[in-house]
Amino acid sequence: MWQRVQTLYLAAATALLVSLFFCDAARVIGPGGEVQSICYTEKLPYMVLLCVGTAGLALALFSFRHRMFQLRVAAAAMVVTLGLQGWIAWDYFTADDAIVFSYTAVFPLIAAILTVLAIRGIYADELMVRSASRLRPAKRKR
Repeated sequence: MWQRVQTLYLAAATALLVSLFFCDAARVIGPGGEVQSICYTEKLPYMVLLCVGTAGLALALFSFRHRMFQLRVAAAAMVVTLGLQGWIAWDYFTADDAIVFSYTAVFPLIAAILTVLAIRGIYADELMVRSASRLRPAKRKR
């Protein structure tokens, strides 16, 4: 399982999304200079997309025996992760000047890129298995 490079890509993408549960999304600087942190888990859309994306990537990570299912789940998780990144980007561009976003705001984009690389590896494995099974003799029922 771990010797395949797409498994490492999926593990890294999952780790990036899991780290967002413990990081701050932004900091709000108040008029008196006080700083208030906003976590990803405080906003409901972030939380829902983060949970669904993480669960999808974890499911894709551990379904390595079923390549086509793994490919489909990883693609769906990538779409959800890009949705999370889009929501963060929308909040970034519509935010006030008092809100400073963290560098972790690009983690979903990096996770989506890693997922695309994993999907390419899964698809290459599937093509290799199909080409090798074409060369095998057909099994006879006894």
